[in-house]
Amino acid sequence: MGNTKSLKPVDEAVPAESDAMLKDDTLVVLVDYPSPDISEPIFRMGEKLKGLSEEGAWWKVRSTITGQDNYIPSIYVAKVYHGWLFEGVERKKAEELLQLPVNPVGSFMIRESSKERGVYSLSVRHRSVKHYKIFRLANSWYYISPRLTFQCLEDLVNHYSDTPDGLCCLLTAPCLAMSNANLSSGSQVPPPVVMRRNFEWKNVNRSQLLSTNYNDGVSYGVRNSIASYLSLVGDPNTNQSSSRQKKSKSMYLAPDHNNLFLEED
Repeated sequence: MGNTKSLKPVDEAVPAESDAMLKDDTLVVLVDYPSPDISEPIFRMGEKLKGLSEEGAWWKVRSTITGQDNYIPSIYVAKVYHGWLFEGVERKKAEELLQLPVNPVGSFMIRESSKERGVYSLSVRHRSVKHYKIFRLANSWYYISPRLTFQCLEDLVNHYSDTPDGLCCLLTAPCLAMSNANLSSGSQVPPPVVMRRNFEWKNVNRSQLLSTNYNDGVSYGVRNSIASYLSLVGDPNTNQSSSRQKKSKSMYLAPDHNNLFLEED
């Protein structure tokens, strides 16, 4: 029957697992498997799996829900790195995944563009799913808006997790960061924080915000926001003339939506 051919039973003799087992691989199911037209799916779209080994056109995986091992065709899954970098996910599938009920507003993923090799896109859930092109300079730095570049994708994610800076909304959590149990139950739990640094607001000093030393735990986006606010209301720790002088040295740039490369439909 078609049902037995579509599945690869665990007890069936299979090729020896590769010596280069990818024990740290996280996989996301792209389509219910097997198809509901054939039988009750073993894996549901959006479910996370632990990749044990890739064996030809199959993955040996471990369910993070049941802990049981099984096999799934490699075309039914996508690799995920850092929790938010999705490999082999096209635009339409990214929208389907982000629109799952477990993803709140601000959920996001970075994926390689299907139109141009080596170019990434940022997909963000808002009222609808928005897509932004990520470009790479000759020096290997990345950008969405040419006025602001990042040494790596992690820095880009951390920046837009602190401030929207022209995006449709703040990045709040990676796509499917909720637990697998929520895929069926629909219950909501607070999303994990991508990156946050705590500091004492009462101790904020404007001169420190405008300095070029970025190792004190205050992100670039937060610096600009606070510096802009202080330049309007005045800093009680400085006189008016010094405030004007420091304001002239501020690196603040207002978000410019026109400088963001929004992917065309």
